[in-house]
Amino acid sequence: MKSKMIGGILLIVGTTIGGGMLALPIVTAQGGFWGASLLLIASWMVMTFCAFLILEVNLWMPINSNIILMAKRTLGGWAQIVAWVCYLLLFYCLLAAYISGGSDILHGLLAKTHFNTSSEIDAVLFTLILGLIVYKGIQTIDYTNRALMFVKLVAFILLIIFIAPHIDVDRFNAGHVKYLVPAFTVVMTSFGFSTLIPSLRSYFNNDVQKLRKVILIGSLIPLCCYIAWVGAIFGGIPFEGEFGLMSMIKSDHSTLALTQALIHHSNNGSITMFTQIFTSVCVLTSFLGVSLCVVDFLADGFSLEKVGFNNLFLHVATFVPPLIIALLYPTAFIVGLSYAGVCLAILIIVFPVLMVWNGRYRKKIVSAYRVVGGKLPLILAGIVGACVVFQGLFWVA
Repeated sequence: MKSKMIGGILLIVGTTIGGGMLALPIVTAQGGFWGASLLLIASWMVMTFCAFLILEVNLWMPINSNIILMAKRTLGGWAQIVAWVCYLLLFYCLLAAYISGGSDILHGLLAKTHFNTSSEIDAVLFTLILGLIVYKGIQTIDYTNRALMFVKLVAFILLIIFIAPHIDVDRFNAGHVKYLVPAFTVVMTSFGFSTLIPSLRSYFNNDVQKLRKVILIGSLIPLCCYIAWVGAIFGGIPFEGEFGLMSMIKSDHSTLALTQALIHHSNNGSITMFTQIFTSVCVLTSFLGVSLCVVDFLADGFSLEKVGFNNLFLHVATFVPPLIIALLYPTAFIVGLSYAGVCLAILIIVFPVLMVWNGRYRKKIVSAYRVVGGKLPLILAGIVGACVVFQGLFWVA
């Protein structure tokens, strides 16, 4: 497997597996291991299918096209407006969250070298450092992400190893599938990598065979990691009790409660260290992947090439708004993130289905690459997307 393919796979993995992975066992706890695993597999199938739909539509367009042009040419002006609103709301809020988390990481590192800085300076420095990597282009992002992914995967493997001796497989039978309904949106959006596809298409210069392999392998790795993680938690922590799964669901600080429960049941303080390393690197890799998506989205939306002053403008437009949100309105992105699942479902489930349907069956677009399955998978994926959107709105409301 060539180096660029490895880089593309790791970009998908790095963007997909974020700090929110720690929440997966909590939101699926009442459904039990088997139910959670089935939901994860079903979600992976739907999201990967929709990722291939995005690839199909993107290949109808000129290279470097993004969701704006795709929506406009296949669905019309209304879809272009919806794409703008959903994309910027979702990804500016995500970047603001990553800047807040990343500045805390940077503050801790600077404190160890006896540099005491304010949170505002930390946020600006974090954005400048990571923003410079993004500004240098996808190849620099690729190589940086590879190094970070090595650290992330090592930390994750060590976490599983430390938990493994304490796993009781009898605990896998706890819970009931009917309690998984509230987890539906969270699990589905845990595979939200397909916004990277337009950028990867440019990186691989229209090599469809490589793109298909990168998408498939890059999505399978998070699926395996998620199932291993859920299995380790459900097998390593009792369902009931002071440090049980049910107590974490009721806690106001669920992620912290999860770490405390792991330490209590495994009697191993190293879990804290590796959890901190894992979540810290998750912030960095997710920031790089999301930033790349936003830069390419804005380039498409403003019809600008990423050269000279235009490139500088695109990166300023990518990083300054979320930085301002993180500095001046620290609670604004929390409100915005509550709608993240809805926005993501519209962009990477509902829109791909509608764009492919319109392109194939109304506009009669013919291309060399077409996702297999015909109309039935499109209808089923559309129903799933509508359910995710309505459920997300219901639970936010």
